[in-house]
Amino acid sequence: MNDGGTRGGLSLLARIAQALERMAPRPAPPVSPDSARAFVWDAENARLHPVERVNRLPLALLRGIGMARDTLLENTRRFATGLPANNALLWGARGMGKSSLVKAVHGEVAREHPCLKLVEIHREDISTLPALMAIVRDERDFRFIVYCDDLSFDAEDTSYKSLKAALEGGIEGRPDNMIFYATSNRRHLLPRDMIENERSTAIHPSEAVQEKVSLSDRFGLWLGFHNCSQDDYLDIIRGYAYHFGLRISDDELRAQALEWAAGRGARSGRVAWQFIQDLAGRLGVKIRL
Repeated sequence: MNDGGTRGGLSLLARIAQALERMAPRPAPPVSPDSARAFVWDAENARLHPVERVNRLPLALLRGIGMARDTLLENTRRFATGLPANNALLWGARGMGKSSLVKAVHGEVAREHPCLKLVEIHREDISTLPALMAIVRDERDFRFIVYCDDLSFDAEDTSYKSLKAALEGGIEGRPDNMIFYATSNRRHLLPRDMIENERSTAIHPSEAVQEKVSLSDRFGLWLGFHNCSQDDYLDIIRGYAYHFGLRISDDELRAQALEWAAGRGARSGRVAWQFIQDLAGRLGVKIRL
């Protein structure tokens, strides 16, 4: 090909490249933590998505979990003011307010310290936690609670090693302006049969088990949630009913609440909230949080 043909071919390729560039979507600008109080981590695009309205209950409505509430609130307040604080694992019975407590505590403390942000990372994206930490580390004017709901790992899942390294084991360590809160139905985040299998098949059983159980050791706070008693369940119901102005006698409220729990085969904060929504609907009362 002569020089003219070569230049013409290069010019054509350049025009094609420019056309493709114009057709391709432009990368979205980075999101400022100032834009919202809470975010969801978009692992695929490595960016934060602002949450306009967080789905949460007021802290005062969370009853029957007073010790966990006070401990997590104090830990979060210390973190928000730059004092030492611990990663927290909220574990235990289903429907007892673990995730509600994390969101409510953040809402309470963020009113006092607007620099405090909540970032939810989905369980399946835990392996991308180091990328999120890199973004957090650069935002020195803000403090971040990175939160994962219903965190647990199965037998074939090795991403728990990424979490261990990211929280404390990496060469850089956890950023000073980040703390990690997780909720789980499992105290050690791993199923019991998985731990027992390691114990029975490993050459050095104690070391294999310790490798897996040590994940929960990265959490300085272990806050246990247990099935609530009937008295606690009714106290939660009464608190909701009073807060939302539901006009019903205490005897009738008690009878209906117990019947609802019997039909569900369980008593918990979640069952109480579902009953209150049903009751409010029957009474024609709109619930506004």
